[in-house]
Amino acid sequence: MKAKYIQPGNTIDYKNTGSSDIAYGSIVPLGTTRAGVAAALIPAGQTGALHLCGVFLMDKDSAAIALGAKVYYDPAADKVSATAPSNGVDVGICVAAAAASDLQAAVKIG
Repeated sequence: MKAKYIQPGNTIDYKNTGSSDIAYGSIVPLGTTRAGVAAALIPAGQTGALHLCGVFLMDKDSAAIALGAKVYYDPAADKVSATAPSNGVDVGICVAAAAASDLQAAVKIG
């Protein structure tokens, strides 16, 4: 099989099949091993863009996250953590240490 190049892949088209809009900046799980970040509002039933690479500030839980640690998104809490929750999604790595008192962590997705 040969592969045919179609795009750089920094963003992808994503159809919102849910009944609610996806807000700009929302973390969108793509299965359990990857997530994207909404590049703009994606109305219910419509197609919009998801970022698949880049560094994003994401709301985190109350635990510290070390530089280079794997980061997981917990959809129930709508926060990231260095601890994989049972329903979590691997979103990337922490690119700057985040203290327990920090509200956000800098996460490289992709």
